Amino acid sequence: MRPAFKILYHLENGTHHILEIKRTDLNATADLSDVYKWLYIDKGSLMINQLWFKSMDSSGHIEERFFEQGYLKFNSKEGTFIEKFNSAQHQLINKSSENTSPELTDAIEEYLAGS
Repeated sequence: MRPAFKILYHLENGTHHILEIKRTDLNATADLSDVYKWLYIDKGSLMINQLWFKSMDSSGHIEERFFEQGYLKFNSKEGTFIEKFNSAQHQLINKSSENTSPELTDAIEEYLAGS
């Protein structure tokens, strides 16, 4: 059985996707870190790395997420991800309201099945 999930947030640029997903196939007692995951995905290879969530802040129309690997700030239209280790900044477009490609969905399912 393939893992089931829902995409809560989807930001992307020409080279990467950043998504928050919610597993919908886990029982109610599952740990929140297993239910909710942030994924950093290379568009070319569809290689997935998990972003290790530390904390969040929501104020008005701005969302902020802090990870071991960096910082994400976004609104309903755009966002910026700043990598911690090399200080690279990635400008992103918020695609949360759009359908996800079958290739991306398959890659996420395969990643979840292996983790």
